[in-house]
Amino acid sequence: MKKELSAQLYLRFTELFAGRNKPLNESLMGFGFECGSGWYKLIYQLCEDLEKASKEEGVDIPEVMQVKEKLGGLRFYVTGATSTMFDLIDEAESKSESICEVCGDKAERFSDGGWIKTRCKKHQDS
Repeated sequence: MKKELSAQLYLRFTELFAGRNKPLNESLMGFGFECGSGWYKLIYQLCEDLEKASKEEGVDIPEVMQVKEKLGGLRFYVTGATSTMFDLIDEAESKSESICEVCGDKAERFSDGGWIKTRCKKHQDS
């Protein structure tokens, strides 16, 4: 993800990403967002939803441990989440499989020489 987009997420959701400067043996957020910028809006919405769920349930905001692409889909790992929050994460991960990781347009998952990607037609070669 582009650095400026990562910075916006860190600034807006300071509690969710409070551990981003922890050593790598405590949080993998030290690697940053290991996915394309096309999922920025999806991740932003998920973070808002997690904050809202935290407030509604009267529980602490979970800590994000890692955000990455795997098998063409978003993987969003947290600690301290409720079942409602995990449902929100599952929903966002499923949505990612139809959103181009590069640009955010509608996309499809496909295999490219052994790698599974989610791309629109314009970005299938990137």
